[in-house]
Amino acid sequence: MISADWEPDEAGPAARAKVIACSLPEARQLLGDPFARDNAFAPAVARRLREAGAGAVCIVDVAGPDGRPLHWLDSEHARGWLAPATGTVRRSGDSRLFAKHLAAAMGRGFVAADAAVLATMATTSRRPATDPGAEEPEFVHDPALLPQLSWGEAAQFAETAAAAHRRLDLYAIVDSAERLLQVLAAGVRTVQLRIKTPPAPDAAWHAMLRREVQRSVGACEAAGAELFINDHWQLASDLRAHGVHLGQEDLLALGDAGRSALQATGLALGISSHSLWELCRARTLAPRYIACGPVWPTLTKAMPWRAQGLDNLSWWCHMARAPVVAIGGVLGAEQVLDAARCGADGVCIVRGLGEHPGRVVPALQAALEAGRAQAATAATPAAWPHPSLAFTD
Repeated sequence: MISADWEPDEAGPAARAKVIACSLPEARQLLGDPFARDNAFAPAVARRLREAGAGAVCIVDVAGPDGRPLHWLDSEHARGWLAPATGTVRRSGDSRLFAKHLAAAMGRGFVAADAAVLATMATTSRRPATDPGAEEPEFVHDPALLPQLSWGEAAQFAETAAAAHRRLDLYAIVDSAERLLQVLAAGVRTVQLRIKTPPAPDAAWHAMLRREVQRSVGACEAAGAELFINDHWQLASDLRAHGVHLGQEDLLALGDAGRSALQATGLALGISSHSLWELCRARTLAPRYIACGPVWPTLTKAMPWRAQGLDNLSWWCHMARAPVVAIGGVLGAEQVLDAARCGADGVCIVRGLGEHPGRVVPALQAALEAGRAQAATAATPAAWPHPSLAFTD
C-alpha cells in the first residue's frame, strides 16, 4: 500500500520525505475518512495526506472520465493526473506493485515526480494479460509506455498528431530583430525571438516589443523561416507569428482557461522540459517540439537542473514521440554534431553564433548533417536516463 512506514502527523524532516503510493480506499483508510468515496476526491485526499506530513502521494488506479485508470500525483515538484499510454493495459497487481517500482526509481536518485513516471511505465504493458508467454520489452526504454501528465486537476490529454514537418535544424535564439536578420542572412531557418519583460515595463517598452515582433514576423515570412516568440503569446497571435515558446512555469500560470486560449490561436507551440515529468506534461499539449535541456552546463540562465548530457538527450529523442530540440551550452560544431547524432530534430545555439553568424553557420550546418548521418548507425540509447534534479531527503 505504501512505500515506507508512515503515520499521519509523524514529526521531523524524515517524515516529510516519506512517499505514499496507495489506492483511494487505502488513502481514506489512512485518514480515517470513509466518506470521500467519489474518484473526484482523489486530489483532495492526496492534499490532506501531504498536509499530514507525507512528502509525496500517488493514488493509483483511479477511474478517469473515459474509464481508463489514472494515477493522481501530488509531490513537491509536480501535481496532476498520470495517464498510462493509450494502447497499454495495467499489469495485474495492487498498489504494492506500483509502490515497489516507485521505491526502486527513488533508489536510483529520481525525485518522487520522476519516480512516479517510471513506476507508471513499469506497471503497464503493451500486451494484454492473456498473452503470458510474450516477452516483455524493457519498460524504461519503450516509448509506447511513456505516460502523459495533466497540468492540473482536469484530466485533459491531447495525443501528439503525426504530422509532416520540416526539420528544425539549427535553431537560433536572438534578442532583437536586427540580430534575427543576421541569422536569416546566414541561412538559419528556425529562430526564436526572446525579449524578456523588465520588472516594470512601460508604454515605450511595449511599443518597442511590438515593433520588434512585427519586424521579425515579416522577415521570417519573407525568408520562409519558422519564428517562435518567447513568452508573449498574445502578441505573437495578434501579429501572426508562426509559433511561440513557453517554459512550463509560464504554462502552469496560465491555468486551464489560458492554455485552452493559447491552443485556440493555432500557434505552433514549443515547450521546455528538464525532467521526466516535464516531458510527460509537455506531451499533453501536442507541441510542435519539446526542448530538452540543459544538455551541457550553460551560463545563459541560472537553474537548478543538472546537465542532461548526451545520454538523456538520446533518451528524450527516442521516447518523446515529438520533435526534440537540444538546448543549453551549445557553443560549437562538435556539440552540434553530438546533439544531431543523438537524434535531435533541432539544435539551439545562442552565443555560439558569434558576432558574425555568416562566418560560423556553414560549419555548424555541416556538423548537423554529419551528426544525422551517424545517427542512423548510433547505438541504442541507454535504458535508464539519469536524474536531472538532485534528490534531497
